[in-house]
Amino acid sequence: MTQPAIAEGLSTWSPEHGLTPGQAQGGRLLVADSWLLREGRVRGFDRHRERFLRSCGECGAPPLGRVVDFWTDMTAALPRTGEWFPRVELAAGSLELRLMLRHAPPLGAEVRVWAAGQPDPRTVPRRKGPDLDALARVRGRASGAQADEAVLIAPSGLVLEAANSSLLWWEDDTLCLPPPRLPVLPGVTTALVLERAARTGVRVAHRERSLADLDGREVWLVNALHGIRPVAAWTGRPMTAGRAVHAPQWRKWLDSIMEPLPET
Repeated sequence: MTQPAIAEGLSTWSPEHGLTPGQAQGGRLLVADSWLLREGRVRGFDRHRERFLRSCGECGAPPLGRVVDFWTDMTAALPRTGEWFPRVELAAGSLELRLMLRHAPPLGAEVRVWAAGQPDPRTVPRRKGPDLDALARVRGRASGAQADEAVLIAPSGLVLEAANSSLLWWEDDTLCLPPPRLPVLPGVTTALVLERAARTGVRVAHRERSLADLDGREVWLVNALHGIRPVAAWTGRPMTAGRAVHAPQWRKWLDSIMEPLPET
Protein backbone atom coordinates (compact mmCIF):
# COMPACT_ATOMS: atom_id res chain seq x y z
CA MET A 1 0.00 0.00 0.00
CA THR A 2 1.18 3.51 -0.78
CA GLN A 3 2.49 5.26 2.34
CA PRO A 4 0.43 8.25 3.48
CA ALA A 5 1.64 11.53 2.02
CA ILE A 6 2.45 14.07 4.72
CA ALA A 7 3.74 17.06 2.75
CA GLU A 8 2.65 19.24 -0.11
CA GLY A 9 3.89 18.43 -3.58
CA LEU A 10 3.33 16.67 -6.85
CA SER A 11 3.37 12.88 -7.19
CA THR A 12 3.15 11.01 -10.47
CA TRP A 13 1.65 7.56 -10.73
CA SER A 14 2.58 4.38 -12.58
CA PRO A 15 1.22 0.82 -12.29
CA GLU A 16 4.71 -0.42 -11.41
CA HIS A 17 5.70 2.11 -8.76
CA GLY A 18 2.44 3.68 -7.59
CA LEU A 19 2.74 7.32 -6.52
CA THR A 20 6.24 8.76 -6.50
CA PRO A 21 7.27 12.37 -5.86
CA GLY A 22 8.61 13.97 -8.98
CA GLN A 23 8.47 16.49 -11.76
CA ALA A 24 5.49 16.37 -14.10
CA GLN A 25 6.23 14.96 -17.55
CA GLY A 26 2.86 15.60 -19.19
CA GLY A 27 1.50 18.64 -20.99
CA ARG A 28 -1.62 20.67 -20.34
CA LEU A 29 -4.33 19.33 -18.08
CA LEU A 30 -7.00 17.22 -19.73
CA VAL A 31 -8.84 16.48 -16.47
CA ALA A 32 -8.61 17.77 -12.91
CA ASP A 33 -10.68 17.29 -9.77
CA SER A 34 -10.23 18.61 -6.24
CA TRP A 35 -11.95 18.67 -2.88
CA LEU A 36 -11.59 19.82 0.72
CA LEU A 37 -9.99 17.19 2.96
CA ARG A 38 -10.39 17.99 6.67
CA GLU A 39 -9.01 15.57 9.26
CA GLY A 40 -9.47 12.68 6.83
CA ARG A 41 -13.07 13.60 5.95
CA VAL A 42 -14.51 14.64 2.57
CA ARG A 43 -17.89 15.56 1.09
CA GLY A 44 -19.11 13.53 -1.89
CA PHE A 45 -15.87 11.60 -2.41
CA ASP A 46 -17.60 8.93 -4.50
CA ARG A 47 -19.04 11.68 -6.70
CA HIS A 48 -15.58 13.15 -7.29
CA ARG A 49 -14.35 9.67 -8.21
CA GLU A 50 -17.21 9.14 -10.66
CA ARG A 51 -16.66 12.54 -12.29
CA PHE A 52 -12.91 11.99 -12.62
CA LEU A 53 -13.31 8.50 -14.11
CA ARG A 54 -15.98 9.72 -16.50
CA SER A 55 -13.91 12.72 -17.58
CA CYS A 56 -10.85 10.54 -18.21
CA GLY A 57 -13.05 8.22 -20.27
CA GLU A 58 -14.19 11.17 -22.38
CA CYS A 59 -10.55 11.78 -23.29
CA GLY A 60 -10.25 8.23 -24.63
CA ALA A 61 -7.45 7.09 -22.32
CA PRO A 62 -5.93 5.75 -20.17
CA PRO A 63 -7.84 2.48 -19.73
CA LEU A 64 -10.45 2.53 -16.99
CA GLY A 65 -8.61 -0.07 -14.91
CA ARG A 66 -5.50 2.12 -14.74
CA VAL A 67 -7.52 5.11 -13.56
CA VAL A 68 -9.25 2.97 -10.93
CA ASP A 69 -5.88 1.70 -9.67
CA PHE A 70 -4.56 5.25 -9.55
CA TRP A 71 -7.58 6.37 -7.53
CA THR A 72 -7.05 3.53 -5.05
CA ASP A 73 -3.38 4.40 -4.53
CA MET A 74 -4.20 8.11 -4.36
CA THR A 75 -6.85 7.53 -1.68
CA ALA A 76 -4.41 5.53 0.43
CA ALA A 77 -1.80 8.28 0.13
CA LEU A 78 -4.03 11.11 1.33
CA PRO A 79 -3.27 12.33 4.86
CA ARG A 80 -5.82 11.68 7.58
CA THR A 81 -4.93 14.76 9.65
CA GLY A 82 -4.85 18.46 8.83
CA GLU A 83 -6.71 20.50 6.21
CA TRP A 84 -5.81 19.85 2.58
CA PHE A 85 -6.99 20.68 -0.93
CA PRO A 86 -5.71 17.77 -3.06
CA ARG A 87 -6.07 17.75 -6.84
CA VAL A 88 -5.99 14.71 -9.12
CA GLU A 89 -4.90 15.28 -12.70
CA LEU A 90 -4.68 13.67 -16.12
CA ALA A 91 -2.16 15.41 -18.36
CA ALA A 92 -1.97 15.49 -22.15
CA GLY A 93 0.93 14.00 -24.06
CA SER A 94 2.06 11.19 -21.78
CA LEU A 95 -1.45 10.76 -20.31
CA GLU A 96 0.17 11.00 -16.92
CA LEU A 97 -1.97 10.54 -13.80
CA ARG A 98 -0.89 12.75 -10.90
CA LEU A 99 -1.74 13.87 -7.40
CA MET A 100 -1.05 17.45 -6.35
CA LEU A 101 -1.24 17.61 -2.56
CA ARG A 102 -1.81 21.16 -1.30
CA HIS A 103 -2.65 22.63 2.07
CA ALA A 104 -6.14 24.10 2.05
CA PRO A 105 -6.22 27.90 1.71
CA PRO A 106 -8.24 29.96 4.20
CA LEU A 107 -11.93 29.18 3.78
CA GLY A 108 -14.49 31.91 3.24
CA ALA A 109 -17.97 32.15 4.76
CA GLU A 110 -19.04 34.75 2.18
CA VAL A 111 -17.73 36.15 -1.10
CA ARG A 112 -17.35 39.41 -3.00
CA VAL A 113 -18.12 38.97 -6.70
CA TRP A 114 -17.07 41.03 -9.70
CA ALA A 115 -20.29 41.64 -11.62
CA ALA A 116 -18.74 43.12 -14.77
CA GLY A 117 -19.94 40.02 -16.62
CA GLN A 118 -16.92 38.17 -18.00
CA PRO A 119 -17.32 36.41 -21.37
CA ASP A 120 -16.90 32.68 -20.88
CA PRO A 121 -13.26 31.85 -21.83
CA ARG A 122 -13.60 28.07 -21.52
CA THR A 123 -13.01 25.68 -24.41
CA VAL A 124 -14.35 22.59 -22.58
CA PRO A 125 -16.87 24.00 -20.10
CA ARG A 126 -18.33 20.67 -18.97
CA ARG A 127 -14.95 19.15 -18.04
CA LYS A 128 -12.74 20.49 -15.28
CA GLY A 129 -9.09 20.79 -16.17
CA PRO A 130 -8.37 22.19 -19.63
CA ASP A 131 -9.47 25.73 -18.78
CA LEU A 132 -8.05 26.19 -15.28
CA ASP A 133 -5.40 28.65 -16.48
CA ALA A 134 -7.96 30.78 -18.34
CA LEU A 135 -10.22 30.81 -15.30
CA ALA A 136 -7.29 31.77 -13.07
CA ARG A 137 -6.76 34.82 -15.28
CA VAL A 138 -10.43 35.76 -14.86
CA ARG A 139 -10.07 35.51 -11.09
CA GLY A 140 -6.94 37.63 -11.31
CA ARG A 141 -8.92 40.38 -13.01
CA ALA A 142 -11.61 40.02 -10.35
CA SER A 143 -8.98 40.47 -7.66
CA GLY A 144 -7.98 43.73 -9.33
CA ALA A 145 -11.59 44.84 -8.91
CA GLN A 146 -11.52 44.09 -5.16
CA ALA A 147 -13.46 40.86 -5.61
CA ASP A 148 -12.85 37.18 -4.87
CA GLU A 149 -14.70 35.74 -7.86
CA ALA A 150 -16.22 36.69 -11.23
CA VAL A 151 -19.41 35.62 -12.97
CA LEU A 152 -19.13 34.07 -16.44
CA ILE A 153 -21.68 35.22 -18.99
CA ALA A 154 -22.95 33.47 -22.13
CA PRO A 155 -23.00 35.40 -25.42
CA SER A 156 -26.76 35.72 -24.89
CA GLY A 157 -26.11 37.60 -21.64
CA LEU A 158 -27.32 34.77 -19.42
CA VAL A 159 -25.38 33.97 -16.25
CA LEU A 160 -23.57 30.62 -16.28
CA GLU A 161 -21.41 30.17 -13.19
CA ALA A 162 -18.40 31.74 -11.49
CA ALA A 163 -14.79 31.15 -12.43
CA ASN A 164 -14.35 28.46 -9.76
CA SER A 165 -17.86 27.92 -8.43
CA SER A 166 -21.38 26.98 -9.41
CA LEU A 167 -23.97 29.74 -9.21
CA LEU A 168 -27.27 29.31 -7.36
CA TRP A 169 -29.79 31.88 -6.16
CA TRP A 170 -33.13 32.17 -4.41
CA GLU A 171 -36.34 33.58 -5.85
CA ASP A 172 -38.64 33.69 -2.82
CA ASP A 173 -38.50 30.10 -1.53
CA THR A 174 -37.37 28.57 -4.82
CA LEU A 175 -33.72 27.55 -5.22
CA CYS A 176 -32.65 28.42 -8.76
CA LEU A 177 -29.78 27.58 -11.08
CA PRO A 178 -29.02 27.89 -14.81
CA PRO A 179 -30.62 25.31 -17.14
CA PRO A 180 -28.43 22.26 -17.84
CA ARG A 181 -28.54 23.01 -21.58
CA LEU A 182 -26.20 25.93 -20.89
CA PRO A 183 -22.41 25.23 -20.78
CA VAL A 184 -21.94 24.71 -17.04
CA LEU A 185 -19.71 22.30 -15.14
CA PRO A 186 -21.57 19.49 -13.31
CA GLY A 187 -20.65 20.52 -9.78
CA VAL A 188 -20.36 17.86 -7.09
CA THR A 189 -21.39 20.19 -4.27
CA THR A 190 -24.30 21.55 -6.29
CA ALA A 191 -25.51 17.97 -6.80
CA LEU A 192 -25.41 17.40 -3.04
CA VAL A 193 -27.39 20.61 -2.47
CA LEU A 194 -30.01 19.62 -5.04
CA GLU A 195 -30.37 16.17 -3.46
CA ARG A 196 -31.07 17.75 -0.08
CA ALA A 197 -33.58 20.13 -1.65
CA ALA A 198 -35.43 17.14 -3.13
CA ARG A 199 -35.41 15.31 0.22
CA THR A 200 -36.67 18.28 2.19
CA GLY A 201 -39.30 19.50 -0.25
CA VAL A 202 -37.52 22.69 -1.33
CA ARG A 203 -38.62 23.73 -4.79
CA VAL A 204 -35.84 23.84 -7.41
CA ALA A 205 -36.11 25.59 -10.76
CA HIS A 206 -33.77 26.01 -13.74
CA ARG A 207 -34.11 29.61 -14.90
CA GLU A 208 -32.45 31.81 -17.47
CA ARG A 209 -31.35 35.03 -15.83
CA SER A 210 -29.06 37.94 -16.57
CA LEU A 211 -26.82 39.49 -13.96
CA ALA A 212 -29.31 42.31 -13.50
CA ASP A 213 -31.96 39.74 -12.57
CA LEU A 214 -29.86 38.74 -9.54
CA ASP A 215 -29.88 42.23 -8.06
CA GLY A 216 -31.13 42.11 -4.48
CA ARG A 217 -31.42 38.33 -4.38
CA GLU A 218 -29.69 35.83 -2.10
CA VAL A 219 -27.00 34.40 -4.40
CA TRP A 220 -24.63 31.55 -3.57
CA LEU A 221 -21.32 30.50 -5.03
CA VAL A 222 -20.89 26.78 -4.40
CA ASN A 223 -17.81 24.58 -4.73
CA ALA A 224 -15.99 21.68 -3.10
CA LEU A 225 -13.47 23.87 -1.26
CA HIS A 226 -15.59 26.58 0.37
CA GLY A 227 -18.96 24.83 0.26
CA ILE A 228 -21.72 27.45 0.14
CA ARG A 229 -20.66 31.10 0.11
CA PRO A 230 -23.42 33.70 -0.05
CA VAL A 231 -22.56 36.78 -2.08
CA ALA A 232 -21.96 39.59 0.42
CA ALA A 233 -21.17 42.30 -2.13
CA TRP A 234 -21.02 42.92 -5.89
CA THR A 235 -18.36 45.07 -7.53
CA GLY A 236 -18.14 46.44 -11.05
CA ARG A 237 -21.77 47.48 -11.38
CA PRO A 238 -24.43 48.94 -9.07
CA MET A 239 -25.94 45.78 -7.60
CA THR A 240 -27.16 44.99 -4.11
CA ALA A 241 -26.40 41.68 -2.41
CA GLY A 242 -29.54 40.11 -0.96
CA ARG A 243 -29.61 39.09 2.68
CA ALA A 244 -28.34 35.53 3.29
CA VAL A 245 -31.53 34.11 4.77
CA HIS A 246 -31.12 30.47 3.75
CA ALA A 247 -27.32 30.13 3.73
CA PRO A 248 -26.58 29.59 7.46
CA GLN A 249 -28.78 26.50 7.77
CA TRP A 250 -27.51 25.02 4.50
CA ARG A 251 -23.87 25.68 5.41
CA LYS A 252 -24.36 23.91 8.74
CA TRP A 253 -25.87 20.92 6.95
CA LEU A 254 -23.06 20.82 4.39
CA ASP A 255 -20.43 20.76 7.12
CA SER A 256 -22.25 17.86 8.78
CA ILE A 257 -22.06 15.50 5.80
CA MET A 258 -18.28 15.18 5.58
CA GLU A 259 -17.43 11.47 5.76
CA PRO A 260 -14.19 9.58 6.44
CA LEU A 261 -12.12 8.61 3.43
CA PRO A 262 -12.67 4.96 2.49
CA GLU A 263 -10.06 2.47 3.64
CA THR A 264 -8.14 0.85 0.77
